[in-house]
Amino acid sequence: MPTFTVGTRGSKLALTQTTTAADALAAHAEAEYELITVKTEGDILTGPLAQMGGTGVFASALRQALFDKTCDVAVHSLKDLPAKDLEGLAIASVPTRADVRDALCSADDVPLKDLPEGAKVGTGSPRRAAQLRAARPDLQIVDIRGNVGTRLARVRGHGSAAEASPQAPNAARGDLDAVVLAGAGLKRLGLEHHIAELIPTEVMLPAPGQGALAVEVRAEDAEPTAPLGMALALYDDIPARLETSAERGLLAKLNAGCSAPIGGLARYDDNPDGGATLRLDSVICAPDGTKVQRAGAEISIEAGADRRVSVDRAIQLGTRVAEQLLAEDFGLLKHVIDS
Repeated sequence: MPTFTVGTRGSKLALTQTTTAADALAAHAEAEYELITVKTEGDILTGPLAQMGGTGVFASALRQALFDKTCDVAVHSLKDLPAKDLEGLAIASVPTRADVRDALCSADDVPLKDLPEGAKVGTGSPRRAAQLRAARPDLQIVDIRGNVGTRLARVRGHGSAAEASPQAPNAARGDLDAVVLAGAGLKRLGLEHHIAELIPTEVMLPAPGQGALAVEVRAEDAEPTAPLGMALALYDDIPARLETSAERGLLAKLNAGCSAPIGGLARYDDNPDGGATLRLDSVICAPDGTKVQRAGAEISIEAGADRRVSVDRAIQLGTRVAEQLLAEDFGLLKHVIDS
């Protein structure tokens, strides 16, 4: 087949993730590819993500490039995608998922529970900020932006090894006791030595889709008869697909995006007698961490079940957990989504 083009953001993490996905697709398709760098709204604007609208700020330009046929494939961090699929496009592959946990990178490698009282912890995520405040109300949470290197450089003792953006002010370097980043991103960049602790999911539930990549194409290009159709199908991992489908179903029912302080994690576990169990847990936190609401449920996946049927059931699981939150809501849900 002819060379296919792959759209990517320009950050080091995005390039690393996109190249990994493109290499795998090229191997399956026995083809060559070309990378096309696209600047997204999230790369250009400054300020807190929640104030930009949050949902889709890192994805909309890549999706437009697909519609414009500037590229044939776009690779996203799945957690950055709006929960509802866009007509005309298809998430054709969700490859094997990486570590879903959030990572604490701290001065002297101190874990979360041992950070000094009043420690300054940086994050740009309302979800992480809310769960940090719930776990440690004494912490000072500092809103931060920038690439991974820039954020690591904010931590005392981590600046010399971090690749900070040249635009990052020197005065801000080393001004924090810790930052929280996605563990998967740090590992993909070979920066796992900065991780003091992978925060247990009992303390901090990750963002829906965290640790997963989404390979998106025009809908007609996802068909099995399309040039990349078979390669995309081979690259799709069923456990990752079902887990993220449940998590996106949760967000879609709640009409919430990546800027809302909502955590959701589905886990696919094979059963000894065949088939599997898919469990989804969720949490909503007030921005100040003073109120926490949880819900969860699970379903069985029959051995040999049709893929489309299983995906639909996973989405229904997400809807069911969302309905639990809505039924038990005490004003927290509307507050955090509206904010």
